[in-house]
Formats: sequence, C-alpha cells, structure tokens
Amino acid sequence: MLDPSVIEEIKKGFHKNRQENPILLQSERSIPELQVVIEIMRSLRSVIFPGFYSKEISFFRPLSTNFSATLNQINCALTEQIVLAFRSENRADYSDDEGIRKASAISANFMKRLPRIQEKLLLDIEAIFFGDPAAKSRAEILISYPSIQSIFIYRLAHELWEAEVPVLPRMMTEYAHRITGIEIHPGAQIGESFFIDHGTGVVIGETAVIGKHVKIYQGVTLGARSLSDGRKLANIKRHPTIEDYVTLYANSTVLGGDTVIGAHSVIGGGAFITKSIPRCTSVMVRASELSMRQNSDCKNEDCDHSVQWDGCYEDCDSDCVISSED
Repeated sequence: MLDPSVIEEIKKGFHKNRQENPILLQSERSIPELQVVIEIMRSLRSVIFPGFYSKEISFFRPLSTNFSATLNQINCALTEQIVLAFRSENRADYSDDEGIRKASAISANFMKRLPRIQEKLLLDIEAIFFGDPAAKSRAEILISYPSIQSIFIYRLAHELWEAEVPVLPRMMTEYAHRITGIEIHPGAQIGESFFIDHGTGVVIGETAVIGKHVKIYQGVTLGARSLSDGRKLANIKRHPTIEDYVTLYANSTVLGGDTVIGAHSVIGGGAFITKSIPRCTSVMVRASELSMRQNSDCKNEDCDHSVQWDGCYEDCDSDCVISSED
C-alpha cells in the first residue's frame, strides 16, 4: 500500500500539471475512439473490395439487400467519430448541435465519394501489378501488399482531411504507419496510379504533392528542411513536389517545399536532394569504391564454412574467427 502522504504528493503534482498544461484542463474532453475508427476502415475496405476481407460477403455487395444497411451503419459510426473529433478541439465557432449537423454533412459527402475512392484504388492496384514483376495477380496485391493497405487508408483519410476534420485523419494514417511501416500524411496530395514498392520506411510529408504514375521504393523520404523553430513552418508548403512519371529509388531523400522533381525523372538510390531537378533527368549517386584483399592465411580448400572471416586457425578444424585486425 502506498503511504497516504505519497498519494497526496502525487495528487498535488497532477493538479499542478493540470493547471499549467492546456491539454489536461478539459478532463471531460471527448476524443475519437481508435478501435471504432479501425472498425470503420475495415468495413469500408469490405464495401470497396467485397469478398476479399469479410466472411459476410453478401453484406457488402452493392446488389445485396443488406448493402444499404451496411452503408448506414458506417455512416452513423463515422458521423459519431467526426463529432468527437470536433469536440476534441473544443471548437468555439459552433455549438454542439451545429457540430453534429456539420459532421453529418461531411460523413454523407464522404460516403458519396466512395465510388471515386474505389476508382483511384483500382488504378493504384493496376500500377503495382504492371510495375512489379513479382506480383502474380491483382488479388495477391490486394490481400497481401502492405503498400496498398497504406495507400487505401491514406485515400480515405485524405478525403476527411480535405473536409477539415481534425484529429481523425491523422489517427487513420498513423494506424497505417503502425501496421505497414509506411508513413503518409493525410494532407499530402497524391495523384492516380501511385506505386510504392516494398515500402518499409517511406515517409511522405503533409504538404508533399505527387503527380500521376509515380513509383517510389522503400526508405524514400519526401520531407521538410529543418529549422530550430519548426512551428514557423506551419501552414507553409515545406515538402517537395514530385511530377508525373517520376521514379524514386530506395533510400533517396528529397527535401524542401520549393524543390520540384521534374516529370519523367529518375532519382537513384541514396540520393539526397534539396534543389529542383529538371524534367527527364537521371540523378545517380556514384558507388563507393570496394576494397578487397585475399586472406592469405586461410586454407580455403580445407575450411568448410559459408563465410570466410579474416583468418582461420591453422588446422581449420575449429570455427573460423573474426580477425582482431580492422
């Protein structure tokens, strides 16, 4: 048991922090529920791609008698989460009733956009299928590729971002980040036929603009230049523009809101770019020179190991060992 004096000390500390930090002042503050948001995304996924993600296939087919009920359930749940998102910011520019009306209108408009979102996602799948020789089928991409999961959630979240819904779009894309390792800010503008290959470690910032038929590989960063006071960059275009038909290879980095990668350009792996690149340009990083030497004291014919270290014991009866030399 904690001593009562310790409990009092903890209470006083919490009280002090509550008075000094705005986020703690509203203990009744309502926020969207992540698990509900995840369920909404899963239901939307089953509506947009019926038969791939649900055992209750007929519920999500447009001709099903249950389809309208499914859409209404999604709409009601989404409206509720949008209301909570507005409340989380304590918006003073409208009352609770006005917030509910606004949330209802945003949700209804979002639902109307579902066929267009589906159309964009189908183009993304086509881009991946024709761009990745390892893809055996479109179905394989849809059910197994983390990149399409991330793009799917981004396209949903971007619609809500455009409708100026707070909090919720970031919750959605950060959930995608968690499960795929791909971070796409919902504010980024991404054109049709977008292809992320592999994808782990990709970062696409809030004000990035990406054109059509762009292909990027793992580890690519579309970021902002750093300032000592990052808040000065808020509401300013600070991430690059990638024009149509550009390929960005693994671990390349492009920084800055005034940086433009021209259409049909290719950025090689590991490139670090902070200035604009003209269209139809290939940018490659020169490979470092490799240095090799023969391990003269290792009897290759007698040493049965898959890896040769710098030296072996004389008779090679024991395991190879790492040399103490650099």
